[in-house]
Amino acid sequence: MSRKYKFHNKEGLYFVSFATVNWLDVFVRQIYFNVLVDSVTYCRAEKGMEVFAYCFMPSNVHFIFRSSNQQPMELLRDFKKHTSKKIIEAIENNPQESKRELFLWLFERAGKKQANVSKYQFWQHHNKPIELWSDKTKNRLYT
Repeated sequence: MSRKYKFHNKEGLYFVSFATVNWLDVFVRQIYFNVLVDSVTYCRAEKGMEVFAYCFMPSNVHFIFRSSNQQPMELLRDFKKHTSKKIIEAIENNPQESKRELFLWLFERAGKKQANVSKYQFWQHHNKPIELWSDKTKNRLYT
């Protein structure tokens, strides 16, 4: 991952984008989509997530957000960790999931490629945070 993509300003407003491994279309099912919605609701109420815009697509998520606790990296890490566990549990326990074996096999395969993953990897590791307003942006606008 490029070092240029970091949360340099802890108080900043950021655009982030992240996707499922192999760009798997997991969020076409309402049950998994609801996990994302519930997680955003929880993070807004309990974790200091200020969400200005979001877009959930079949295989990826976009946010424009700020962390009122000045911990954007930690907030996003916790969001991704929580949602990945909940969605994998939902896939494992969904008797109507026709792609269960395929999904779990692909998540496990992706996890085996990463030293820091115990079993399944659901999300790709990068977020590519882009600060939306900074001194650099301000200087470009006013010069």
